[in-house]
Amino acid sequence: MRADIDEVQVLDVLQVSSLLYRTLLGKGYFVLVEDLPWLVEWGYNINDRPFRRRGPVDPWTRVNALPVTDAIKRFRPTAIVCTHFLPAQLLASLLLRGVIDARTAVVTTDYDFQGLWLTGAFHALFLAREEGRVELMALGLPPDRVAVTGIPIAAPPAPAPARDATKRPMLLISAGATGGDYALSVVRQTLHMRSSFTATVLCGRNNELRQRIEQLVAPAGDRYRVLGFTAEMPQLLQRADLFVGKPGGLSSSECMAAGLPMALVNTIPGQEVRNGDYLMEQGAAVRCNTPATIGWKIDEVLREPGRLQRMQAAARRTGRPEAAADVLTGLLDGPSRPLVVTRAAQKTILAESEQRLVASDLPGPSSLVRLVDLAAGSTVALLRAEELGDLEKRYATPNGGLVLRDGQAFTSLRGEERRLLRAILRRDDELPVRVEGPSPAPPILPERPEEHGP
Repeated sequence: MRADIDEVQVLDVLQVSSLLYRTLLGKGYFVLVEDLPWLVEWGYNINDRPFRRRGPVDPWTRVNALPVTDAIKRFRPTAIVCTHFLPAQLLASLLLRGVIDARTAVVTTDYDFQGLWLTGAFHALFLAREEGRVELMALGLPPDRVAVTGIPIAAPPAPAPARDATKRPMLLISAGATGGDYALSVVRQTLHMRSSFTATVLCGRNNELRQRIEQLVAPAGDRYRVLGFTAEMPQLLQRADLFVGKPGGLSSSECMAAGLPMALVNTIPGQEVRNGDYLMEQGAAVRCNTPATIGWKIDEVLREPGRLQRMQAAARRTGRPEAAADVLTGLLDGPSRPLVVTRAAQKTILAESEQRLVASDLPGPSSLVRLVDLAAGSTVALLRAEELGDLEKRYATPNGGLVLRDGQAFTSLRGEERRLLRAILRRDDELPVRVEGPSPAPPILPERPEEHGP
């Protein structure tokens, strides 16, 4: 931890919300995953459009989040890190209303960026991989507010020891914290494998599952070790040779940081499928789509000479064990003023996404422009070019810039302009900015000679 941090508070938004709200959003999601996975995938895809939902947090969410707002006011944090889109949306509303003055980071916890994470006000957005940053730059987001750090995880207790390729490979079979029943079929499949291996099976808090698996593997002697919920996870990740389980964002990030490749089972449609796609693209995972072939799939990995070692090397290349420290440094040492994306700009970004355009394709009044803090050099607002007119009438300077002011006419401004000034001026009376944009067109690369005939 940095020496300049005095106190840290962890706040679970759902846990401090009402029981009904917590049940619908928490337990309701897992019910849908189990019984209506197609609906989960549909919901994920339709919410993948950035800024599909614009404006303030809906009244029901705001009422249920009142305990969260009160807790933030009492604690008076210097910085807030959001690792879920729900608090990120709530914090954007608080920034725009001038309720808080804390630096706010939005940290995505899956490998693929999803549009639901994008909010109207934040200080920094941290992504898991470069492709997400390229996507946001194409949509017009300023590069100084988006960084690639990986998915933050707890620091490992010690550097991972080198794996001994001469020993029998150790499988780490995980049923997740709640103990999914799918682990029983996974273990049953491994009993038919031809390869020599040992396995540690994690059953989470599901004691019934643990007993059933213990009975199933009893004839196999000491080949299997069956555990319930355990605090040994960091050590197990370092000792294992292949992880067998679901590709949740944090699980995947922890495995990659430990150089542990994955055999993916029972993936949830949406974010877990996309996590798996990325890991397979990197060569650090295989996916088992059919329960009947799980044992065969793992056997194929173990029996092919050098394959497991290549996957382990790919996992090490993919891992970002310093992600948490990088997020903290980027937030605390980054811009002190938030970036505000006006609703008109949000509408433009949504239209770009739906029409498969990039920001540089947008013409005239609908193009995106940026307001840049002259002193700090950081972007403080993203807006449509047509929105500049009112700002230039009020705040233009002879040299072509703007000096935003919190003057007597502040309360008479339109709502959007008032929210913009309130968020970025903070307690200052004025802020000199320059206008940049629209976004430049991407460079046209020369064709390679082999693309032409002789």
